[in-house]
Amino acid sequence: MSRFVVVIPARYASERLPGKPLREILGRPMIAHVCERAAESSADEVIVATDDERIAEAAEACGTNVCMTGNQHRTGTERIAEVADVMDWDDATIVVNLQGDEPLMPAALIDQCAALLADEGADIGTLASPLATLDDYRNPNVVKVIVDDEDNALYFSRAPIPYVRNQALEDLALNAALHHHGIYGYRCGVLRRLIAADPSAIELLERLEQLRALSLGMHIRVGRPEIRPGTGVDTEEDLAVAADALRQRAD
Repeated sequence: MSRFVVVIPARYASERLPGKPLREILGRPMIAHVCERAAESSADEVIVATDDERIAEAAEACGTNVCMTGNQHRTGTERIAEVADVMDWDDATIVVNLQGDEPLMPAALIDQCAALLADEGADIGTLASPLATLDDYRNPNVVKVIVDDEDNALYFSRAPIPYVRNQALEDLALNAALHHHGIYGYRCGVLRRLIAADPSAIELLERLEQLRALSLGMHIRVGRPEIRPGTGVDTEEDLAVAADALRQRAD
């Protein structure tokens, strides 16, 4: 496997769950659990990228390196790009973006995401699983992706895609679209090109920054994980689900 690093962007502010990285799960801040998942992977280095001293202290307390960043960043991608420049990583360095609200992301999937970039034709690697239910297909909180025959992403959307003109065929949508997981791998050169470009119209409409990459003509290779990751944490209910899953993992 190619060498890679993991960067975990984490900010204190959250619309639905303020102070999210520091919310406790089984008596520990969520960021500590995310750092553990990253440390279990094959990454050469794990870094938490934040502008908040409280998050930095929590990450350092569990033995994870921290890079303090500016507070002007609109996205985790922009925050990771600052880390790449601070660390003086060259354009070929592979970085996996593991979001700070993914305490249930299996380490094997972090490795899988990085491994997708072994193909030089792939600019970005990400993961997606088959849709579990038609409710997920219709749910705007579930991001869908459609891929071509070589598993390159054609489009991502919060809307039910592809559109079903004949409702009698709606079940086919579960095979035509995938449930996208918010983990990305990219080379630093691609990362720098992404943050240098203006947001595209489709990105602004869908509020999905990966659409900027498609607008720039980049190839996003989509892998299908053998282990379906647990859900990310956005709400109080998600915290409870994560606690139950981690408790079972420990038993």
